Amino acid sequence: MLTEERHQYILGELKQHQIVKSQDLIQQTQASESTIRRDLQILEQGGYLVRVHGGAKQVTTLQTELAVNEKSGQSVQEKNAIAQAAVKQLAVRDVIFLDAGTTTLAMIPYLKSDLHLTVVTNGVSHASLLADYNIHCYLLGGALKNSTKAVIGPESIALLNQYRFNKAFMGTNGVHLKYGFTTPDPEEAAVKRAALEQADQVIFMADHTKFEQVSFAKIADLSAGMILTDHLAHEDRLNYQQQTDIQEAFQ
Repeated sequence: MLTEERHQYILGELKQHQIVKSQDLIQQTQASESTIRRDLQILEQGGYLVRVHGGAKQVTTLQTELAVNEKSGQSVQEKNAIAQAAVKQLAVRDVIFLDAGTTTLAMIPYLKSDLHLTVVTNGVSHASLLADYNIHCYLLGGALKNSTKAVIGPESIALLNQYRFNKAFMGTNGVHLKYGFTTPDPEEAAVKRAALEQADQVIFMADHTKFEQVSFAKIADLSAGMILTDHLAHEDRLNYQQQTDIQEAFQ
C-alpha cells in the first residue's frame, strides 16, 4: 500500500472498531513494524488518533457522540454476542426497559414470543422493530433526538416514574473505574437514571471499547448495575469486579 492508502485504512479501521492493534495493521497492510509505528505517529500528530500501548485508539471528547447509523456498523459481532447473553437474563412475563442504543437494539431479534414480555423503550428504532416481531411495547413520549433516535426530556422521565421494571437493559458510552457509566448528553443521562431507578435489576451492555472511556454526563456509579460485555483482559476484569458484577459473552 501507498502511505496515503495505509493512513486511510487505519482511520477506517478506527472508525469501525475504535481501537486498532499494531500487529493487526502490520499483517493486514503487509508493512513493517517501523512503518506502522511511523504511520501512527504521523496520524497522532495530525490529531486523528491517540497512540496507546500496542496500537492506537479513536480520538474522542467528552461530548463526542456518533449518530445511530454510524454506531450500527461498529463492533457488530461483539454487540450480537452481548445481546444474546442479555436475553438469557430474561424470565417469562418480565416487564423490561430497553434503552435507546445499538447494543440494546441487537437484543430484539433474539426475543422469543413465548416469553410474553412487556417492553418499554425510548428508542424509536426499537419500538418499530419490536412491532415487527409482534412484541408488546410502550414507546415513551417526549422530544426526539434526531442523531440517536432516542426520546428524551421531562415528559419521558415523568412517564418512567409511573412504571416498574423487572429488568432495565442500558447502553453507555463510557465505563470507568472512577467516573462510572457516562454518556455525552445530560438529557439522555437523565432518562437512563430514571429508568434504572425503577428497575429491580439493571444490566449495562457495553463492548470492550467502552471501558476506560469517559463522556460528559454521568449516568450512575458502577455499582448501579451489572455489566455484560464481550471480553476483558483478566486484570481489567479483576479491577471492575471490585465494584460490580461482570459477565463476558466470549469466554
